[in-house]
Amino acid sequence: MQVAIYTLGCKVNQYETAAMEQELVRRGHTLTDFESTADAYIINTCSVTAVSDKKSRQMIRRAKKRNPQAVVAACGCYVQTHTQEAEGLGIDLISGTGQRMEFLDLLEKAVSAHRCIVHVDEALRRREFEVLPAGGMASRTRAMLKVEDGCTNFCTYCIIPYARGPVRSEPVEEAVRQTKELRRSGYQELVVTGIEISSYGKDRKDGATLIDLLEQVCAAAGDLRVRMGSLEPRTITEDFCRRAAALPNLCPHFHLSMQSGCDKTLRDMNRRYDTERFYESVLLLREHFDRPAITTDLITGFPGETEEDFAQTLAFIRKCEFAAMHVFPYSIRPGTPAAKREQVDMAVREARAHEAAEAAAQMHRAYLEGCVGKTYPVLFEQAHGGYYTGHAPNYMEVAVEGEDLHNRVVSVEIVRTDGQRLYGRSKEEN
Repeated sequence: MQVAIYTLGCKVNQYETAAMEQELVRRGHTLTDFESTADAYIINTCSVTAVSDKKSRQMIRRAKKRNPQAVVAACGCYVQTHTQEAEGLGIDLISGTGQRMEFLDLLEKAVSAHRCIVHVDEALRRREFEVLPAGGMASRTRAMLKVEDGCTNFCTYCIIPYARGPVRSEPVEEAVRQTKELRRSGYQELVVTGIEISSYGKDRKDGATLIDLLEQVCAAAGDLRVRMGSLEPRTITEDFCRRAAALPNLCPHFHLSMQSGCDKTLRDMNRRYDTERFYESVLLLREHFDRPAITTDLITGFPGETEEDFAQTLAFIRKCEFAAMHVFPYSIRPGTPAAKREQVDMAVREARAHEAAEAAAQMHRAYLEGCVGKTYPVLFEQAHGGYYTGHAPNYMEVAVEGEDLHNRVVSVEIVRTDGQRLYGRSKEEN
């Protein structure tokens, strides 16, 4: 049958979609575009915010409208946490965030079942890590390797622990095996991802931690670049930095999850660190790596955030001098403790987000300007606006004039920046 998949949300969802694509092809099915007429539609849903819920429902309805005779199946966080609501959408198959291969078994059965199949477990009872095929179907440039699932932080704004369950870690030897396969498949970069990779190994009895995993994955990767997903700042210790800096193929890009630069707000969010500990992580990274790109996320207008609290956050982000930031006004996530608190007016949330984004743009330009004159190995991915674009190890976007650069790593001298990306010339031309 022809199957179309639409993915919402995080890199873990993208990874799991890629794994399902590979398995569907292995089973003899054909992948098609989501806007085409298909025999089955899969919507891999997200529930990180109420807006994510809305988008998930919209895509389900779009699939049903596209081909009323098709099987419409939904998996992911939205249908895990809102199963009864999802049943009211007329979906043929509802499955949550667990057991993706079993979900595909049920998809094949749903074609002839002619009834709604609901197969959703209790996420908080999960204890096993499901090993899925690593990589991707779209290109052979960057692959993802999921090494962890679940989260037990229970931040007051987040529903993900209820959607994904407790921490489960992939065995190191399995991650190494998949890394070697990805290397043989022609990928140039591997992204180590998970719901909360800083918690890697907490469920295992062998004592392995994230840095233990990274050392073995980087060794197995050979000349394949290895990039990390989002990190909890407490992961960054002297030992972690010393060992990570010794890995020549580990990209010097560190996305530290922050959310606020005010200690009172961090406590209200139930984050497990304060600004002093966060800044210690920033300094450690800069001590051990040459101009690492330190990036982060920021939520503005969290319930209870005052003007003074926000002023502290602005001062703190400028102190950290981030290479790039994702800035979001707080979005109410029904079912979380923060949703029950007195809310900051949406106009105030958005105004603060705009002010923080302006500061972030200034810091981003400053970081890019510091890259001018340097030479980086750039992994090129696509043609764009008369240029070929790709990413340096620090994840800054680089554009050069050239052809046939897809999936090639080329040494590039940076000559200028427009404040959003870097421009350079290939040293192969010299």
